[in-house]
Amino acid sequence: MNTILWIAQGLLAAGFALSGATKYARSREQLQEPYPWVEDFSDGTVKLIGTAELLGATGLLLPPLLDIAPWLSPLAAASLATMMALAALTHVRRNEPQGIVVTLVLAAIAVFIAWGRFGPHEF
Repeated sequence: MNTILWIAQGLLAAGFALSGATKYARSREQLQEPYPWVEDFSDGTVKLIGTAELLGATGLLLPPLLDIAPWLSPLAAASLATMMALAALTHVRRNEPQGIVVTLVLAAIAVFIAWGRFGPHEF
């Protein structure tokens, strides 16, 4: 189970790092094609979301790998799950069914990691 959790953490961290870096590096106008929801948010909010995704990705991997406060990893997973639940609400409001599915799948993976690392499969 530990191996499955590490694989999930790695994949989720890679996805959020890429998504966060994209939101952080590009302007809101450049993001409107891949992320149509950005039209509802200010530039600062989009950058904040990107920063939170980058921090979440970092928190999934670095604390346990460096053996410094490994409890931060499941906390990062729980935070990312919360963020994805809120993102799903945005997609519901905008009537974007595909976005709802994607965010709920990411939230489920993050919840699985948080459950495994807070509970029976600590580092």
